[in-house]
Amino acid sequence: MKKAAQNYLVFYVIAVVLLWIKTYIAYQFEFRLDTENTLQKFLLFINPLSSALFYLAFALLSKKYFKHVLIGIHFFLSFLLYANIVYYRFFNDFITVPVLLQAKSNAGGLGDSAAGLMSLTDIFYFTDTILLIVLACTLFKQVKVKTRRTYKFVFLFSIIVFLLNLSLAEKDRPHLLSLTFDRNYIVKYLGAYNFTIFDIIQNIQTSSQRVFASSSNLTNVENYRKASYTPPNPALFGKAKEMNALFVSMESFQNFMIDLKMPNGQPVTPFLDSLAHEDNTFYFDHFYHQTGQGKTSDAEFLMENSLYPLNQGSAFINKAQNTYQATPAILKGFGYNSAVFHGNYKTFWNRDVMYKSLGYDQFFDASYFSMTPQNTKNFGMKDKPFFAESMPMLESLKQPFYTKFITLSNHFPFEIDPGDTDFPKGNFGDWAVDQYVQSANYMDQALQQFFAALKKDRLYDKTVIILYGDHYGLSSNNYPALAKALGVDNIAPVMDSNLQRVPLFIHVPGVKGGVEHQVGGEVDVRPTLLHLLGIDTKDYIEFGSDLLSPQHRNWLAFRNGDFVSTDLIKSGDKCYSVETQDLAADQKDCNSFVDKVKTELQMSDMVVNQDLLRFYHPNGFKPINPSDYQYLGPTKKKGA
Repeated sequence: MKKAAQNYLVFYVIAVVLLWIKTYIAYQFEFRLDTENTLQKFLLFINPLSSALFYLAFALLSKKYFKHVLIGIHFFLSFLLYANIVYYRFFNDFITVPVLLQAKSNAGGLGDSAAGLMSLTDIFYFTDTILLIVLACTLFKQVKVKTRRTYKFVFLFSIIVFLLNLSLAEKDRPHLLSLTFDRNYIVKYLGAYNFTIFDIIQNIQTSSQRVFASSSNLTNVENYRKASYTPPNPALFGKAKEMNALFVSMESFQNFMIDLKMPNGQPVTPFLDSLAHEDNTFYFDHFYHQTGQGKTSDAEFLMENSLYPLNQGSAFINKAQNTYQATPAILKGFGYNSAVFHGNYKTFWNRDVMYKSLGYDQFFDASYFSMTPQNTKNFGMKDKPFFAESMPMLESLKQPFYTKFITLSNHFPFEIDPGDTDFPKGNFGDWAVDQYVQSANYMDQALQQFFAALKKDRLYDKTVIILYGDHYGLSSNNYPALAKALGVDNIAPVMDSNLQRVPLFIHVPGVKGGVEHQVGGEVDVRPTLLHLLGIDTKDYIEFGSDLLSPQHRNWLAFRNGDFVSTDLIKSGDKCYSVETQDLAADQKDCNSFVDKVKTELQMSDMVVNQDLLRFYHPNGFKPINPSDYQYLGPTKKKGA
């Protein structure tokens, strides 16, 4: 024992084994890395080893500070693992470089959400680092690196282990690093730490695409766009011509909430239920969010541009300087004034920069509202005072207007102050699900009051009103309790995909609506609205399909490469029948959709990553100059 305590390699091996085992435990209990065969199980077990061997080996380069460097690296890797654990608990995803960059913009509003995902038992993920510190101060107090030549053999061994890992991974999933859209696969096959390196490299490659892009890169995109264009419905085209357009982003609101009742029979969202069943509103019950890591900002990006969000991070953060031909800019050519109402500060999600690129004339952020403790919760302004205080500002806008209201109250962790609603919390065995139903009811009440105000001010009958759920609210970690709330035994893969449905309501004054069952997503909303307003979208680069067109396509793509069609659903590596909810009998049809989805996402990524719209000039469209817009707040004027 005494001799071993003098050997620095023993201390190194202990550190490697501790990090290896801890990471594997996290794989098993914190992440959804479903293993389907013996090889995948072996890879999941072995992939933390090459990372631990390689990264901790850098400590061997230092003779004098070997222990300090080793413990420092070990702590950093432990912190990275834990950060991914906390992030994954809600987002079912792993942290990427763009996510870290956008954290600077969003740090002010993330505290409560992050705290709600942490637990005292999480100290486990740092106990091995603490143990290393104790060993370094006691048993291995005198240990030193005697020769630095050892690191060459250690690095070589770690690389051999990694190459073995990679070759086996490629055998089980060919083209793993080039074709996958899902970060879960990278982590499952290569490990959480190696994923971070892969992500850094991928991010550098993406950032360089714009530099080398040229107008010739547009050709494939234009040809694809012409082939996929969906003409408008002749019976509905222009039915809302010169009307106002008003969007409401319903924070974290999923479609299963429509017509959901508590065990005592009390409806959770009675106002939205009524909209879903009235004849003068289109309600789309097979409408899906398509967001990635940008969540609410991704939903906005999809709605405004009919482009897909980034595979990593948020376009609002990483691509805000791009050239866009967004809805506010298009409508400017038809005499529309545009504005956004949001009860958080303008820098949140970098909106004050992105909205200028989109062409928004005005941005009513938190500086316009009474941000008192009574009026704020979670990420900003509560929905009821938000809508109430917005009405005078809305009334002041020149008509026709194009506006967007971003609600906040129904945001994780879904806490509602006493007295804001008399609707009780649920009792489903999960605090997030219990609070979610109460929070959703509060938003429902706020929307009912907003609609009443619109009718009182006579805006309701001359405004197209679009309400949409921006993204999911409850993650797979909440599924056991959610299954209880929904009255089902468990949530299978097909139901998991169905839970990505969010409601879409479109009220068009004077036009008969009803329940619409066609498959659609957020990318489809822009052409739907513009066609209702009498503006054909055939000259614009977009990837949506008019939801009200008889020729609307029968499939939609998720950002991770999965899809939903009329008959099939792809979730992970498997394809399921919508009718039977079992594995599809014929995978050929599934592969056909996989190719369509891959092409669609690649085309959109080319447009966004290469900033191709700077080379595209639609007829009649006046390009936006972001410097023409200033969001200075209610008390400041230009030149102040």
